[in-house]
Amino acid sequence: MSNSLPLRPPFTNESATAKVRAAEDAWNSCDPVRVSLAYSEDSTWRNRQEFVQGREEIQVFLTRKWEREQEYRLMKDLWSFGSNRIAVRFQYEFRDAAGQWWRAYGNELWEFDTEGLMRRREASINDLAIPDAQRKFHWPLGEPRPAEPAVVLCIA
Repeated sequence: MSNSLPLRPPFTNESATAKVRAAEDAWNSCDPVRVSLAYSEDSTWRNRQEFVQGREEIQVFLTRKWEREQEYRLMKDLWSFGSNRIAVRFQYEFRDAAGQWWRAYGNELWEFDTEGLMRRREASINDLAIPDAQRKFHWPLGEPRPAEPAVVLCIA
């Protein structure tokens, strides 16, 4: 999800899948500036109970998020798509400051402008405390998820 030539609507299965993977890779970088560049200047978010508007607020939100959610690793999976919309299911793992591991599950609804920048994001997320032994995501921190071996995204 770089600032150069984003994938633009209307989406096909191939371009929607690529858009989801690009978003996953950007979020796994835990770089608030990099992630924010995929969103329009006036993008609006609902993330759990928080409402965020614009790139600057997105960067503040993500900085705070990744200070709290340590060793963050995320997987996103295309659920559905339309002309300028994509629905995603995801799960991610993180450790809190006390050392407790968590897995978060959720769904996101994305809407894009004609330039391929996300102008609206709505996320519903549930958290589950897990023991270290139940962690699924072990690739190097800050790196994209490896393509192989395939990891199945499941709610269990």
